[in-house]
Amino acid sequence: MTVNPIQVQKFLSGVDYPATKDDIVDTAQAQGADDDLLEALRNLPMDQFDSPNDVSEAIGKLNDQ
Repeated sequence: MTVNPIQVQKFLSGVDYPATKDDIVDTAQAQGADDDLLEALRNLPMDQFDSPNDVSEAIGKLNDQ
């Protein structure tokens, strides 16, 4: 599944950075992200994110796999 970083960011409003992968997944779930997106977030290649840009960068790496 290819994940759109812009789409992901709308599910991450309210995240306090730095954030862990669990924080990212929990926030996206609370914002109504679907199961496919939550699974993609769980598979991100990083465990700690300092900014929304870090999340977008990790999504790019995931999409390149």
